[in-house]
Amino acid sequence: MIRIVRNIIAGCVLVASAGHAQEPIDPDNPTCPIAPNWSNNETMVLTPKMVGDTKILLAEGAVDADLPDRMRKMLSDNPDITEIWLRSSGGNARAGNETGRVIREADALIITRIPQGWTCFSACNFVFMGGRARIVEPGAHFMVHMFTMTNDRNAINYSIEMGTDSTVGLIGEVEQQSALLATEDNDFLIRMGVSRKLLSEIMYQTNAVKTEDGDGSTRRCLTNEEALRYNVANVSG
Repeated sequence: MIRIVRNIIAGCVLVASAGHAQEPIDPDNPTCPIAPNWSNNETMVLTPKMVGDTKILLAEGAVDADLPDRMRKMLSDNPDITEIWLRSSGGNARAGNETGRVIREADALIITRIPQGWTCFSACNFVFMGGRARIVEPGAHFMVHMFTMTNDRNAINYSIEMGTDSTVGLIGEVEQQSALLATEDNDFLIRMGVSRKLLSEIMYQTNAVKTEDGDGSTRRCLTNEEALRYNVANVSG
């Protein structure tokens, strides 16, 4: 209990001020910045760091398949980590879910935070949801999109070259895997205490690709009010 109280106090001390500079807006995705600050690391780099008397973990870069194991080891080796600060362009969807579970199951009350100016996109969303206390600071971006299994354009192009049967088979596999992952995402949100309306009202209402009528919006950044409404953030930043 003492550890939990200490962590909560540490989270409150680290909350940033509400003032922040206005970022240029993406005309195709007007709720989001045109140049998201989500790190160029090809795999997520985990860096413990002291901020005052508090040990935090910087988690920066793409969510890769090995991240759950690295996160588990990092938290085991550093049981005094109280916060994880995230910026990421996403990556491996299932690794994002698994890493979120690793954070939730850690022997501590871990606070996850998206600091002012940073962006947490796609698979990073689910890593962030693993925190028992979750903070999206003013000026930070919890960025979502419609999940699709069609990111591997090389596989799709190859199947088209191979002919109709191959393409139909790939489409069937894509549909099956997308449905399975949607079920996993829904279960994950329930376990993490996040409203399932985030999927139905936000994620599934966002275009997976640009539409024929010229709508180029494929990303959606939650407002601070929305983050709290859907319980994505459960502590006001």
